[in-house]
Amino acid sequence: MSTRRVAAEAGSSTMGVYTHFGGMRGLVREIVHEGFARLQRHMTSVHKSADPVADMALLGRAYRYNALENPHLYAVMFGGASLAGFSLSEKDRQHGRYTLSNVVECVSRCLSAGRFCPADAGLVAHQMWIATHGLVTLELGDYLVSPWDADHCFEVQLVALMVGAGDGKEEATRSVAGSRVRMRDEFPAASGSVSIRAGATAAPSSSGRLCGG
Repeated sequence: MSTRRVAAEAGSSTMGVYTHFGGMRGLVREIVHEGFARLQRHMTSVHKSADPVADMALLGRAYRYNALENPHLYAVMFGGASLAGFSLSEKDRQHGRYTLSNVVECVSRCLSAGRFCPADAGLVAHQMWIATHGLVTLELGDYLVSPWDADHCFEVQLVALMVGAGDGKEEATRSVAGSRVRMRDEFPAASGSVSIRAGATAAPSSSGRLCGG
């Protein structure tokens, strides 16, 4: 990507890039910030319900949907692609970390409801983020193919994450299935982008909770 090409696509002069963004690196930084703003809009579109685990699963679906809708932004946001010699600064990364607050808050609700084992909400949120980000990155790279395609792996992973955090297998499976139905309602445009099918969801072999209660 060059200043000349950007200006041509925008129907402007190269001077406009420098006037408004201070150059190409400034423009790419704004692209990163726009990417995280879109992610935040997706995350905050998840409505709080009486089932915090379903809310957590829906946050995962919202994260994946945003990535699939904005694959080029997603790559730049997390340093997977470098444009115009731009590299993320700590300030840029901190600008993006605030989107995780939605997950931390939801984990806290899961803990308060007794669905998750007692734990540090921030740590659990990071574990959810790491797992979901990893799957989405592989999906965008076209690494996940049948019979372990992205849709199948994602549904299984959602249940496994909830059970791993302490939820019961049956409860987690029911909540994840509910989040799939809610995806149709809260993100109607996603029907052609991500899996919201009512197919069976595989789950971990353990049938009980990993912590007492």
